[in-house]
Amino acid sequence: MLKFNVQYFNDHLRDSVNNFATNIIKLLFSSLLIAVLAVFNQAMATHLRAGEIIVRRLDCSSLEFEITIVVYTDTGSDVKFGEGFLTFGDGSDPVQLPQIENTTRSDLGDEVGTASFTITHNFPSAGRYKIGYQEPNRNEGILNIDNSVNTTFYVETEIIVGAIIGCNNSPVLQIPPIDRACPGVAFFHNPGAYDPDGDSLSFEMVIPKMDQGINVVGYEDPDDNIFYPSTYGQGNETLDGPPSISIDAASGELKWDAPSFERIGEYNVAFIVKEFRLVAGQWRQIGYVTRDMQIIVEDCENERPELEIPEDICVEAGELIQETIIATDPDGDPVKVEAASPIFSDPDVSLDPDSVFRSSPLNVDFQWATECADIREEPYQVIFKVTDNPPEGPRLVSFATWNITIVGPAPELVAATQENQSIVLDWTSYSCANASSIQIWRRVDSNPYVPEECETGIRENSGYSLLTEVNPDAVTYRDSDLAPGAKYCYRLVAVFPDPFGGESIVSDEVCAEPNLATEPVITKVSVAVTDEANGQIQLEWMAPFDKGDLTYPLQYKIYRAEGQSNTPNTLITTTDILVEATDPELTTFTDTGLNTKDLAYNYKVVLEDGGDEIESFPASSVRLTPTPELNRIRLEWAAIVPWSNSVASPPEDSRHLIFRGEEGDTEDELVLIDEVDVIENGFVYIDSGQFNNTPLRDDRLYCYRVMTKGTYGNPLIYTPLENYSQIICAQPTDTVAPCKPILTIQERDCEDIGCDLSDFSNEITWEVDFVGDCKVEDLLYYEIFFASTTESEFELVGTSQTESFTHRNLNSFKGCYKVRAVDRSGNVSEFSDESCLDNCPYYELPNLLTPNSDDCNDLFSAFGKRGNIYDENRNLKNKCGEIDESKCARFVEAVDFTVFNRWGGKVYEYQGVAGTENGIYIDWDGRDDTGKALSSGVYYYLAEVTFDVVDPSKAKKKIKGWVQIVR
Repeated sequence: MLKFNVQYFNDHLRDSVNNFATNIIKLLFSSLLIAVLAVFNQAMATHLRAGEIIVRRLDCSSLEFEITIVVYTDTGSDVKFGEGFLTFGDGSDPVQLPQIENTTRSDLGDEVGTASFTITHNFPSAGRYKIGYQEPNRNEGILNIDNSVNTTFYVETEIIVGAIIGCNNSPVLQIPPIDRACPGVAFFHNPGAYDPDGDSLSFEMVIPKMDQGINVVGYEDPDDNIFYPSTYGQGNETLDGPPSISIDAASGELKWDAPSFERIGEYNVAFIVKEFRLVAGQWRQIGYVTRDMQIIVEDCENERPELEIPEDICVEAGELIQETIIATDPDGDPVKVEAASPIFSDPDVSLDPDSVFRSSPLNVDFQWATECADIREEPYQVIFKVTDNPPEGPRLVSFATWNITIVGPAPELVAATQENQSIVLDWTSYSCANASSIQIWRRVDSNPYVPEECETGIRENSGYSLLTEVNPDAVTYRDSDLAPGAKYCYRLVAVFPDPFGGESIVSDEVCAEPNLATEPVITKVSVAVTDEANGQIQLEWMAPFDKGDLTYPLQYKIYRAEGQSNTPNTLITTTDILVEATDPELTTFTDTGLNTKDLAYNYKVVLEDGGDEIESFPASSVRLTPTPELNRIRLEWAAIVPWSNSVASPPEDSRHLIFRGEEGDTEDELVLIDEVDVIENGFVYIDSGQFNNTPLRDDRLYCYRVMTKGTYGNPLIYTPLENYSQIICAQPTDTVAPCKPILTIQERDCEDIGCDLSDFSNEITWEVDFVGDCKVEDLLYYEIFFASTTESEFELVGTSQTESFTHRNLNSFKGCYKVRAVDRSGNVSEFSDESCLDNCPYYELPNLLTPNSDDCNDLFSAFGKRGNIYDENRNLKNKCGEIDESKCARFVEAVDFTVFNRWGGKVYEYQGVAGTENGIYIDWDGRDDTGKALSSGVYYYLAEVTFDVVDPSKAKKKIKGWVQIVR
């Protein structure tokens, strides 16, 4: 019974004590637990080899979970698994496990057994929970853990529960954590981990634990040189380097290259399997499982068996996968092949022959009749394990991972038909009923690319934009948002639901004939002159192709808006059309007086016919954005236009032009330096000096302009449509930090501070001198950091482009400052030395109390402004006369005041706090604590005053004095 009480207290102690003290006390109680258990049961503490905790959510609408602890034991001990404590991490009482019989696992070697325990638990709310299991003790003789026989065994699993995360189960580990190794031969292990929710997994080595947050005592990595006293430098399998142990973060394959000839025996290692999920566009770690495993190194001359598996593959759902896995053993020993993957729960997946030992080489046939339900974004991992069976000595194993990706078949888009100024799309019913939606993608003009094998979704930079998503059982869609004169092309993609996700192969492209333009068609919005005030943009548009019943004369109205996406609603000009042209005529207009340096502009053209207005689609200017990078400049550009600036054919029209010059160059002075195939690369160009093989300099400005090429895909509208961006300049970044600022703060003259304190601000200045390996010529701004006291954390309170800063809206003057410089490359300097200001605190008490109701010294009060007035000369006065403002109480937080008579007897006490009913002024009327008026005479006082100062250690001050009461 004592054993249980000590353990229960030890577990509850974990939740009540924090940080360092917690760990110390845990260690003490762990030691006490071991001692107590030794008294009550000498057979304890000799049996646990390895284990982990697996967590499964029973119902996604509740917080009930199934928790399973799986352990591997040393059957050479009489001790049964159990009587350890399972904690849930939610403050609930731990559960003590019952004793459970071991099941012998002869397939894992001599004296190896396994046992498990399963329990359900309801968590109280959403949160992050660490589920831990601790039991005495590990098996005896583990070489890399000191005194393992007296070291508790502890594993934990973390899981996040919450609506934002969704339904969450822990990763599942399918391959046992016990393996045998031979000295001098590289050892491999793979846990065969998968996530039931389709979450991404990663793997990381950790140190085995003896309790939550406490590593086992005396742990050494198995590749430490203490296990290779004479062979460390050549301890790997090829005898040409030191040994190593690591785990592949992506595949989970653990490799120890190679166990030592000189220290044969049992080793324990641990690793965590982390699960990640894409939540609100960001990858979040949502849990992990800790595996504590044992590697048993035995003397042998066996060589590791080998596996030959197929290349990673991708197939469309519905295809039959048939592949062969070949297992061989260099010694000719029999081999068996096992496989771990969630796909083996599918009856359509088979591995033939069964996993029994057979002669080497062994061919194993894998078959999987895939279907739509198997589609998912991440590949399926199949972990193959081959084990040999030598006539004597330990068996060795090898692992290999095969990735199988199942994608959705392409939807079949049949037609895109013009119908009443709309385009009607028709497609066949999608073949996979488990799709969650059908995406409709659209572009102006054709890009008939053919997806590569198993390429899913729409291709990046293909020029397609997502138009909409429809229900997966839809077979038609009407597109009515059409720009006049444009040729529209479409593709479909099927999307599959979470948690596994996935997309289909894209459909073939289907295009509609260009629609007949009954509105004006804008063809050019090009920046002609870049300037802050005198910029110019050239506009060009075509009259409607089908003029219908239009009557002349007509009138065009041009509307403009600042920004690429704002609605053009500012009328800037009108143009009369007097006679009808036989062909679609082009009209041009130059908009002047613009800030084309800093702004993009958006336009629309309106044709007015007898009061009826026919509007064009709006079109914006091209906006070029540079991003300085180390030794190079990245350019990106964009425009919101009704045509396509991504021309697939002919090839020369897909290439946008890059111009470059120096600061101050005009548009005509810039030089063509390169072309960009936007179908291949997107609207991006990186200038690293490739034009003339001259690296870009970080002390020089480079100015750029881009010419885009576009098309409506309509033979009646000329191609390419050429439009220029503004000129924009930038210079590459560097890695040299700015120089450290030298901060100066003017000390405040406390004599100048009066009684009327309300507006607090601090002026700080600094300078920057070139000292050492730093720069001053490319400073961009300064960051000012502030801490309210010498014990507070510094926080950013502002920035300045000059070498001064006024810190306003403060509660007082006190505070500490430091400043650092930031240059245009984002490099930051060292912080300046810290400099502090204080509050000029003051507190003074009078020596006279005359409680005679004449409003002069009726109360014993600290000096202050209360009840006083300023005369015509701004002198502060009361009924007693003029008051010295320098004596006003300032920056006082609290007062403890005690009065004594001349014999030392305490007659009056007062405690006051600023801002409360009992303030800091005291206002004593000469009565003792019982309310009795004290007689005339001299009394002594002690006041302990707490000031609001920058150094909290100097906040308290004792003031001793006397006061004479005169009645």
